[in-house]
Amino acid sequence: MRITGDQVARRRLHKAILLLAAVTLPCTLLYLSPTPSTTWFLLSNPSQPITPSSSSSSQDLRQVLKAAAMADKKTVILTMVNSAWISPGSVMDLFMESFKLGNGTSELLDHLVLVAMDEKGYVRCMQVHNHCFALTTEGVDFSEQKNFMSGGYLKMMWRRLEFLGTILNLGFDFIFSDADIMWLRNPLLHFYSDGDIQFSCDRFSGFSEDMNNVANTGFYYVKSNNKTINFYKYWYSSRVNYSRHHDQDVFNFIKKDSYARELGVKFKFLDTVNFGGFCQPSKDFNQVCTMHANCCIGLSRKIHDLGLVLDDWRKYMRMSSEERQTQRMSWGAPKNCSLAPLG
Repeated sequence: MRITGDQVARRRLHKAILLLAAVTLPCTLLYLSPTPSTTWFLLSNPSQPITPSSSSSSQDLRQVLKAAAMADKKTVILTMVNSAWISPGSVMDLFMESFKLGNGTSELLDHLVLVAMDEKGYVRCMQVHNHCFALTTEGVDFSEQKNFMSGGYLKMMWRRLEFLGTILNLGFDFIFSDADIMWLRNPLLHFYSDGDIQFSCDRFSGFSEDMNNVANTGFYYVKSNNKTINFYKYWYSSRVNYSRHHDQDVFNFIKKDSYARELGVKFKFLDTVNFGGFCQPSKDFNQVCTMHANCCIGLSRKIHDLGLVLDDWRKYMRMSSEERQTQRMSWGAPKNCSLAPLG
């Protein structure tokens, strides 16, 4: 049978269409499919429940949390680090040392999970601690020290809040602590039984329910329940309206708004007598639980002044019970710490 020129043209066109479909269809499906995340989850729309983006990573995280949980099987201590903060001689050495020097805090190390935000930090974590979790993010480098309020700093703070929301969704209560906080006594003895979220403060008014207290998100305790889970989703979504602010500022903006009140979250603010910092130091060595290098810009400044805090604490721990009651000690820090830009 003779094939006409029109038939040849149609056959060539048909083959071209099939070839084009074979190439473009898989690419289209790949483009439309969600990008998997190996070690972290995205918070969903505030009106929707939080769901893990990876069941395997959810299981890995749950296992780490279960291994570190306290006797109640649901409370963990969390801190987040990168390689700049966990390298030898950096802040993490002082953080871990404070638990060992503190009064009744050494056993709390068994319940501490170090969350590393880069691969090098995770490798270092595995060398110095039992409970580590990798929160690496493809295409984002969180390994270096981020200058305060820089673009990288803001991304890191919001990634941190996003991750903490997943901890609540997994049913775990947590105490979050920045690594530039020295643990000198067990803080659990000073939390309120009726508080859903309990914040340390840069400045404390003297009243635990005063919403004008300036919360510091470097140290706080959160109970996992529907109220806190929904508040975290709302808090995280609020970053869109405050794109040039970090999570702490945004909390202080939204803590009194109508939606936060509707959720019914019970906020409590912790006394700086127990939970002090360089903004408002605790004045009583017999009551202090934690000391935070807040109101301080610069990693080297923090390392220097936190070393002074531990030196003062060593002196206190060497004193007799009588001396602790009769002799009034004061902190040698802050000394180098300042909010002034680094020169």
